[in-house]
Amino acid sequence: MRALVRFLKEETILFVSVFKWIMLSSLVGVLVGISVGIFLKTLDASIKFTETFPYYFLLLPFAFFLSAFLTMRFAPDAEGHGTEKVIEAVHKYAGKINPLVVPVKFVATIITLMMGGSAGKEGPCAQIGAGISSILADFLKFDENDRKKLVICGISAGFASVFGTPIAGAIFGVEVLYVGSLLYDVLLPSFIAGLISYHITSSLFKITYFRHPLVYSPVFSDVFLIKIIIGGIFFGLCARLFIEVMEMVEGLKIILNLNKLLASLIGGFSLAILALAFSKQYLGLGLDTIQSLLQGGSIVWYAFLLKVLFTSITLNFGGSGGIVTPIFFIGASSGAFLSKFLNVDSSTFASIGFVATLAGAANTPIAASIMAVELFGANIAPYASLACVISFIMTGHKSVYPSQVLAIRKSTSVKVQAGVVVEEIIPEISLRRKSLTYLLLRIFLGFKKKIKANI
Repeated sequence: MRALVRFLKEETILFVSVFKWIMLSSLVGVLVGISVGIFLKTLDASIKFTETFPYYFLLLPFAFFLSAFLTMRFAPDAEGHGTEKVIEAVHKYAGKINPLVVPVKFVATIITLMMGGSAGKEGPCAQIGAGISSILADFLKFDENDRKKLVICGISAGFASVFGTPIAGAIFGVEVLYVGSLLYDVLLPSFIAGLISYHITSSLFKITYFRHPLVYSPVFSDVFLIKIIIGGIFFGLCARLFIEVMEMVEGLKIILNLNKLLASLIGGFSLAILALAFSKQYLGLGLDTIQSLLQGGSIVWYAFLLKVLFTSITLNFGGSGGIVTPIFFIGASSGAFLSKFLNVDSSTFASIGFVATLAGAANTPIAASIMAVELFGANIAPYASLACVISFIMTGHKSVYPSQVLAIRKSTSVKVQAGVVVEEIIPEISLRRKSLTYLLLRIFLGFKKKIKANI
């Protein structure tokens, strides 16, 4: 009888908890869906207006200056690509976010993108979602644990509504906080918030998203599988390159010791000159180029390298916006480039590169794999998932989000400390002389080259 009473008490508490988070996450989904819809509509109208002028991007110095001034003056946490600051807020401040971040990020991102800054729209949407959730948590006087859960719901809702992928967006929100771990206790509210937010944004505001089910269905073979593995390695290296260039450009700004406002002017002028020298194609969101590549279109082979440079300058020199849309551009263009060498359908590899580069750069292989299904159909799922996991491993213990906390080691031969943020990690090689990894390295590097190893 006592066991039955304990059972009933436990089930009652769990039922109330489920009901509580269904209600809260539904409210978050509605609020974030409406906010993201307003943001996306405003952004779209602004970009369409400025693009009617042939040399609109010549105002980039002014745009970067204004964006930098707004963030410096009113909300420093709105600087950069948004998602990074949200991750930092969750880990360091239990999700506490300055309410001014929402309007400042909204305005600064629109100014940046409408004038041609190379950035994305998902980071601001995640930051807006997290900011709204933080305000709601303050109003409800939540403790730190519930505040953090509610803010994570807001992140998932923001991603789901801006990506147009409710499941992948929700998973992205709970996977992006840790490298190699999922927050299972937030899955239910994140799914609900993501689904509701997506449907609010898509139906109420008539937002259109990428939907490109592949016309060409890959046929499995051992040769094609090897090509997918090569692709996964290549996309992981592209993701690592992007991370390294972002760090180099940030380091350059630190070395020059520039005032943020002066740096914004220099960044704006640099980007305008690059656009005149190469093409306007690498400015802004680049959605038309991405769509063309996913449909089998072509682009110059070095397009992904230019996008890396354009985005690094934008996000480190005063511009405001997300980082995932540029990753999509880099992934799709690098996939189209690789397809020529591997003699495969370019739209297939552009699609795989689209998600695999995200998996590596953001350390989110599960969300990226699900995104492949939601955007490109089930036929591509096995191949995209394999490429995503390989890319995730190849990127190493690095991320476009330095505030991510490491939960696993990607190789037992690399010593890293779990539980610390990515930016503080200093990997150390630790090999046993009799291990298979050691023997393979000897083969690849040559038997005459000695490898430092632990016995």
